[in-house]
Amino acid sequence: MPEIKNYTLNFGPQHPAAHGVLRLVLELDGEVVQRADPHIGLLHRATEKLAESKTYIQALPYMDRLDYVSMMSNEHALCLAVEKLLGIEVPLRAQYIRVMYSEITRLLNHLMWIGSHANDCGSSTMLIYAFREREDLFDMYEAASGARMHAAYFRPGGVYRDLPETMPHFKVSKIRSAKGMARLNENRQGSLLDFIEDFTRRFVKYLEEYHTLLTDNRIWKQRTVGIGVISPERALNMGLTGPMLRGSGFAWDLRKKQPYEVYSQVDFDIPVGKTGDSYDRYLVRMEEMAQSNRIIAQCVQWLRAHPGPVITENHKVAPPHREAMKTHMEELIHHFKFFTEGFHVPEGEAYAAIEHPKGEYGIYLVSDGANKPYRLKIRPPGFPHLAALDELTRGHMLADTVAVIGSLDIVFGEIDR
Repeated sequence: MPEIKNYTLNFGPQHPAAHGVLRLVLELDGEVVQRADPHIGLLHRATEKLAESKTYIQALPYMDRLDYVSMMSNEHALCLAVEKLLGIEVPLRAQYIRVMYSEITRLLNHLMWIGSHANDCGSSTMLIYAFREREDLFDMYEAASGARMHAAYFRPGGVYRDLPETMPHFKVSKIRSAKGMARLNENRQGSLLDFIEDFTRRFVKYLEEYHTLLTDNRIWKQRTVGIGVISPERALNMGLTGPMLRGSGFAWDLRKKQPYEVYSQVDFDIPVGKTGDSYDRYLVRMEEMAQSNRIIAQCVQWLRAHPGPVITENHKVAPPHREAMKTHMEELIHHFKFFTEGFHVPEGEAYAAIEHPKGEYGIYLVSDGANKPYRLKIRPPGFPHLAALDELTRGHMLADTVAVIGSLDIVFGEIDR
C-alpha cells in the first residue's frame, strides 16, 4: 500500500469558509491537520495610522469599518476613550440609547455568525432565517442614524440625535401590492421604540426556531461536539475573551465585572459553557442573544419614561443644535469649525474596553493636546482568537477546520486593521 506523505495545503482565501480574507497554510498528514499557520494582511487598511491624520470626529466613521458586523460597538470604545481623556459626563438618556444599540449590535453580530457558521457546516436554511431578523435590526439602525450599516451614531459626549417618533413605511410599488404592504407595515405604525419593543417580543419565538433547526440536530452536533476544545486555563493564557472564554466555563464579562454606561442598572445573566468545544461556544452565543433581548426590552421601558438630552451640553465637544445652526451666524460658524477643525483633547493617555460581541475590544489613545490622536491602538478580540487556531485544529480532520473557524467568529476588518 502506498505511504501517505505529509503535504502543505492552502486553505483560503478562495475557500468559501475563509470568506475571501484568510489564508491558512495547513500541514496535513492525510486528512489530519498537523499545523495551521494563519497568514493575515489581505484586508489591511491602516486604520490606526489613518486616525492619526484625522480629527477625533473624522476618525469615528473608520471604527465602523473595523469589525463591519458590529459597527456601533466599535464606535462605543473610541467614544469612551475620548470621554475619559476629556473628563466629560454623558447624559443618562444617551447612555441608555448606547446600551440598547450595543445590544442590538450584539444581535446583528451573532445572527451573522450563526448564519455563516451553519452555512459553512452545510445548513443554508439557518442563513436565510438569520438574515430575516437582520433586516429588522438594520431598519432600527437606519431609523436612528440614517445608515443601515456604517452608522457613525455614537459621538463623544453622547449620540448623534434622539430616537425618531416615527418609523419609515414600506411603499406600494409594481412588485408590492397594497395588501402586502399593509401586512409589512403593521408593526411600523408607532415610534422607533414601539418597533424595537415589538421585535423583542417576536425574537423569543425566532430564537426557538434557531434551536429547533440546530441545537439537537445530529449533523450539527457531529460537526461541533468535541471539536476545538480549549480549557479555561489555556483560554485565559492565550488572551481569549468573550464567548471564546465563556465557552470554556470562565464567567468573564466586562459588562458585569467592569460595568460601563448603565450596564449596572439592567438585569441580565452571563451564560457559560462546560467543555470549551465548538458546540459550547454555539450555546453560549445563543443564550447571549436571549440576554441581549432582555436588556433591549429594559432599555425601551426606561427610554419611554425618561425624556432628556442625548449629547453633552459642552459645545466644545458637541456641535450646536441644528435649529440654532440654521438661524444664527455664530452657531453656523461654530458648526463649520467643529466639523473641520474638531476639538482639542487634553494631553494624556487612556484605555477604554467594552464587551464587544466577539470579546474584549479596547482602544488605547494617546493625546498630545492636539485635535487629532497622537497614537491610536486597537485591541481587537479576534486577533488572539485567530492565533489560537493552530492549537484548536491540531489533530482534527480538514473538514473540522471549517467548524473551528466558524466557532471563532472572526471578522478580518479588526484583525488586519
